[in-house]
Amino acid sequence: MPAVSKTDLPLAKAEPISDGGEILSDLLHCFDTHEFMGPDGIHPRVLRELVEGLTKPLVTIYYQSWLTREVSVDWKLENVMPIYKKGCKEDPENYRPVSLTLVPGKIIDQIFLSASRWHVQDNQAIRPKQHRILKGRSCLTNLISFYDKEIHLLDDGKAVDVVYLDFSKAFDTIPHNVLLEKLPAYGLDRRSLHWVKKTG
Repeated sequence: MPAVSKTDLPLAKAEPISDGGEILSDLLHCFDTHEFMGPDGIHPRVLRELVEGLTKPLVTIYYQSWLTREVSVDWKLENVMPIYKKGCKEDPENYRPVSLTLVPGKIIDQIFLSASRWHVQDNQAIRPKQHRILKGRSCLTNLISFYDKEIHLLDDGKAVDVVYLDFSKAFDTIPHNVLLEKLPAYGLDRRSLHWVKKTG
């Protein structure tokens, strides 16, 4: 996990859900209608088409969930669907399980993700050399940045050694308890931390 700056970063001041109306509206307008339906059988297109009427009640529900630190059990329901990756289609190892959850649950996750991302970027809680997890950056920008630095070193006649490490299924191996211990260091307030624990 990236190093954390020592500055105090209270996410509580942002109250990610209280001001979520505009974020929610944007998320619903941009929501991928090609997503599969969750266990409730409601197609994502329905929520996008009814965005004007659903924004206010959904924000109210989300904010109450955050205030009371209670998460609807329905948001945790999921249909698990195998997605083919590569190789022999008869081999179960070549499929990745994908959880299809309820769209309202996905949306509140996105609101928290957006608020958290803005928070850590505004307070420089993540090193600027990080690429993949920062908005506007990607593996491609990482490669471009590396290539640029490498060219300058080679132009100066210096040797360049490169070591690539590929951690297989690294994301799946992160212990949740370790992640939850690190979140307060990034400025996640107690209420939000408790809410995140409930969503797990």
